[in-house]
Amino acid sequence: MADAGPVVADLRSESDELDALVSDLPAAQWDEPTPAPGWTIAHQIAHLLWTDEAALTAITDDAAFGELLAEAEKDPEGFVDAAAEELASAAPGDLLADWRRARTRLHDELLRVAEDRRLPWFGPPMSATSMATARLMETWAHGLDIADALGVRRPATARLRSIAHLGVRTRDFAFAVHDLPAPTEPFHVKLTAPDGSVWAWGPEDATQQVTGSAEDFCLLVTQRRPRATLDLVAEGPDAQQWLKIAQAFAGPPGPGRG
Repeated sequence: MADAGPVVADLRSESDELDALVSDLPAAQWDEPTPAPGWTIAHQIAHLLWTDEAALTAITDDAAFGELLAEAEKDPEGFVDAAAEELASAAPGDLLADWRRARTRLHDELLRVAEDRRLPWFGPPMSATSMATARLMETWAHGLDIADALGVRRPATARLRSIAHLGVRTRDFAFAVHDLPAPTEPFHVKLTAPDGSVWAWGPEDATQQVTGSAEDFCLLVTQRRPRATLDLVAEGPDAQQWLKIAQAFAGPPGPGRG
């Protein structure tokens, strides 16, 4: 069996923390706008519901996911918004209940995926651990949008390590979706964790390096804050270019946040 357990546990915690943030909101407040243009709090939860259900389909029904992928390819930039718009029209209580059911089943199914199996997705196929990491990243990022809308500052946690790891692992993907050749040299990425410890990837003597705050790196690769506002330093032209285009999520290049 795949060793997805630790990441799934983090995903459960992240989801529960976001759930607690919205569960007592008055129905009218679900229409509050978030930093994502045109998206309310309801849209954010609807998107998480849709992507959790899509991930569940990728695990349990190859044919159905193939149909979903074919639909997405018809409108790569609009199908996500369309799905969120449709689901966001539900009553907040129903939307929240549906998300709870979908994510609970997804988390359970992720723990049953065989170690050598690769799950289809809208980007490259991935292991159960990678799928759980992607869901953790999205839950954190969209939860941040909701927290911003509510004026809430959510403390950084050790769960960011998996998101930072995904950000590092998707370096070449970020170049590819911008039609740029991938760097030929390894990077050294050295980040300061929320508890003050250091998280690092790549050879220490690499000429291309990125250093700074782990939380800010996660904000960068999820495109939740402008690059200029973040505590990150790049050494080397390829590393500098990466920080301009980094994205840890599948799909077309994101517009970033101004």
